[in-house]
Amino acid sequence: MSWTIGVDVGGTFTDFYAAHDETGIHHVYKTSSTPSNPADAILTGLDAMCDKFGIPKNDIKRVSHGTTVGTNALIQRMGGRVALVTTKGFRDLLEIGRQTRPHMYDLQKDYPAPLVDREYRIELNERIGAAGEIVRAPSAEDIDIAIDAVINAGADACAIGFVFSFRNDEHEQQFANALRKRAPGIAISVSSEVQPEFREYERLSTTVLNAYLQPVMWHYLETLEAGIAIRAPNASLGINQSSGGLMSVRRSREFPVRTALSGPAAGAVGAAHAARQTKRNKIITLDMGGTSADVALIRDYEVDLAFDRDVAEFPIRMPCVDVETVGAGGGSVAWFDRDGLLKAGPKSAGAYPGPACYGNGGDEPTTTDANLLLGRLSSRGLLDGDMGLNPELSRQVYTPIADQLGFTPEKTAQGMLGIVVANMVRTIRTISVERGHDPRDFVLMPFGGAGPLHARDVAVSLGMKEMVVPAAPGIVCAQGLLVSDLKEDFVISRRIALNTEGIVILAEALDRLYVNAVNWFDSENAPTEGRQVRLVLDARYIGQNFELAVPIAEGAQLSGSDVPDLDAMQKAFCRAHEKAYGYASESDPVEIVNVRLSASAKLYRFEDKATISGEPSIPEARDRRQVYFNDEFPVLAKIYNRAEMRPGQIVEGPAVLEQMDTTTPIYPGDVANMTPDGHLIITIDPEAVT
Repeated sequence: MSWTIGVDVGGTFTDFYAAHDETGIHHVYKTSSTPSNPADAILTGLDAMCDKFGIPKNDIKRVSHGTTVGTNALIQRMGGRVALVTTKGFRDLLEIGRQTRPHMYDLQKDYPAPLVDREYRIELNERIGAAGEIVRAPSAEDIDIAIDAVINAGADACAIGFVFSFRNDEHEQQFANALRKRAPGIAISVSSEVQPEFREYERLSTTVLNAYLQPVMWHYLETLEAGIAIRAPNASLGINQSSGGLMSVRRSREFPVRTALSGPAAGAVGAAHAARQTKRNKIITLDMGGTSADVALIRDYEVDLAFDRDVAEFPIRMPCVDVETVGAGGGSVAWFDRDGLLKAGPKSAGAYPGPACYGNGGDEPTTTDANLLLGRLSSRGLLDGDMGLNPELSRQVYTPIADQLGFTPEKTAQGMLGIVVANMVRTIRTISVERGHDPRDFVLMPFGGAGPLHARDVAVSLGMKEMVVPAAPGIVCAQGLLVSDLKEDFVISRRIALNTEGIVILAEALDRLYVNAVNWFDSENAPTEGRQVRLVLDARYIGQNFELAVPIAEGAQLSGSDVPDLDAMQKAFCRAHEKAYGYASESDPVEIVNVRLSASAKLYRFEDKATISGEPSIPEARDRRQVYFNDEFPVLAKIYNRAEMRPGQIVEGPAVLEQMDTTTPIYPGDVANMTPDGHLIITIDPEAVT
């Protein structure tokens, strides 16, 4: 008898999803986040959830956690003091970068200042050649001088990044070992461990970010791990990483930069799980929380990965779920720009004081206040009534801007929500239309506390005909943590021609990577059953500057003898190139630049289990109220408690479905049908999308 718990920390709420391993019984819980120390909400929420549902803490075997600590530290510039040690002549690489503009047409916008001041960038007279040969070995005296400079800088962490260390890490390891002996209290990030790939600038930037986050994450994880150990002594703690898999606390301390997109990655994994249950293989997700909204594309139940991203305006290179973020959430604030135009976000009221209707002193009009004014949210409040909402406070903050515009507060609230929707639609277009995908071919899956409230307007704007609202939309990220595998990525960076000679080199690289994967499985005590490895080649036509990630093979084991034949890999690359760019050439030579092996181990075969089957019917409404949908006048809508609905039941709009973690409006003409797994399939009125 054991329980697995997923915990996701958002800007407003901290979400819990607890599942019993044998029976599939599950519970959901939410509590207010504590931004000053996210661990406080996790630990007090864990206590409250276990007390409420009678979960024995000794029976908890694992806690999986999606964290925003690293992201927030980067945004707020609250990391440690970092010293950088690099090859002589390369101290300014952080500032030189790629000489590209972050926004092509904004001449005033520039990349943020480096996280390491120039005086703390220390050069070491060493050099590794492009083939991995030692050109110049550092002397013992040079190493001591560099270590003295690191210590004198008062550094909390040290980033070590030498040229071509991805081919030969001898000098990096030599310096790191010497630094550990003389200054054991300084956290160390070694580029050949953090990101062992070519492209010096991206590798150096990622390593610096990792070092910057190490002191913060060490302190946070130490506090959290100790608190969980007291409460649930038999539980292991796993941290979600940006690629959508879990890693141990030990690896999280070593590589905190991998948690930069921890929360959005968990949401995408949870959405893919729900997509598989509903047999919808082409999904666009809309994860809208209190501060922002994340969108992603899911095809064939797989979330796309990206390897180059900006986090808090800093470039990183590592496997990340391919999500786009916009500052649109339940706490987004309405404001006027200098031209007198109404805007929404990215400023947010946050968890405290929060929207005005919370009654905690918030005095700015927000998205949540707008929904309350329009009747889409009930004054009964959030969290099944545990968190009351005051519509008069919402009216008070919307009246001044309504008077300025010459509208009623309700009309102004509708305009505010229209702006929020437009911002999200524009972001979805960047991952769909701009990449050659027609949103009309996809189903919209909204989740997060605020996602279902706005999804219908988003779907209609994009011409989408159907939505899937998960069983517990506000807890999808926490649920995604339960279905996430233990995961680690291994890479060898080499230029390998895709020809007969190159196959030999590729086989040797795969043998090395597979040994690393097996050793990692054993070190993490990964379950033998459910171990999986996947080979991905970063390849390009010779002469191209950028490469494509091409999946080649997967299975329980992959070694050099398992390399597919040349023709199969050539065709796989051509298919990927055709898919990405609309053309491919089978005659042009291809080269591999990175050999990747992704290792994963399934920790828990989680499945939602519908406890009650049903027949098509209409549930009983618990209330009625006036609700503004898209019209100038409200309509009388039936109010349902979604927790009382059963699979097979149908709700026709106008209606509102309320539950503990979110609210879902059913627009006039739309029809909602509950699936056996508790998800809602909402068919949009055809006249609305024509």
